[in-house]
Amino acid sequence: MTPDAATLLRVCEATWPAARTFDEGPFTFREGRGGGKRVSATTLNQAAPPRDEDRQRAEERMAAMGQPPLFQLRPGEEAFDQQLAAAGYEIVDPTEAHVIETARLTDIPIPRVTTFCIWEPLAIMIDLWAAAGIGPARLAVMERAQCPKTAILGRIEDSPGACAYVGLADGIAMLHALEVTPGKRRKGLARWMVRQAAVWAQSQGATHLAALCTRDNAPAHALYHGLGFEKVGGYHYRRGAT
Repeated sequence: MTPDAATLLRVCEATWPAARTFDEGPFTFREGRGGGKRVSATTLNQAAPPRDEDRQRAEERMAAMGQPPLFQLRPGEEAFDQQLAAAGYEIVDPTEAHVIETARLTDIPIPRVTTFCIWEPLAIMIDLWAAAGIGPARLAVMERAQCPKTAILGRIEDSPGACAYVGLADGIAMLHALEVTPGKRRKGLARWMVRQAAVWAQSQGATHLAALCTRDNAPAHALYHGLGFEKVGGYHYRRGAT
């Protein structure tokens, strides 16, 4: 059975965790410590949209954590989405979820010395991520994940050219932070990286591999579509004025 978007969001929470998560009133707050929107966005924890005064208190709580006003909107939260739009919040980073059975990506042998599963990440991997804008704050997200996990190093043309991180929760592996250096792109390395993620996931008992990517990331969508991933919904953010 294909996991739905709600399931994949729970897997994301486990494999790419905030530094601190807590409920207060109708909201779940996340302290991201610079780790990006996924670990710092506030979400609604009830079916009904909150009152304006609840939203205003949420803004104050986020400000107290040193974070801008940012909400993640999930399927079924259209009323709150409209409420935020009326309050002047803009949409940022619409994101789609992709998923595939691991068995569909483990049927082709990966060429020797092309991909390696390594934990903890090597210095060269940290450098590759840094060059792509994934610095210490996001590496800290990977480090604090309390789940089976690995990093993947990719090589092509006799040199390192890609890295990624994979975590596993509830029988589903999620691929994060897949980066291929500009000089190594369009040579098939990203496809081998995804297949290696599936091989590792299957070895850990996972039935599915998932990934999240922003809607405007055309190369990522082409990669996942070409490998047979299925889109299963997603979310977007609303950001307020700071």
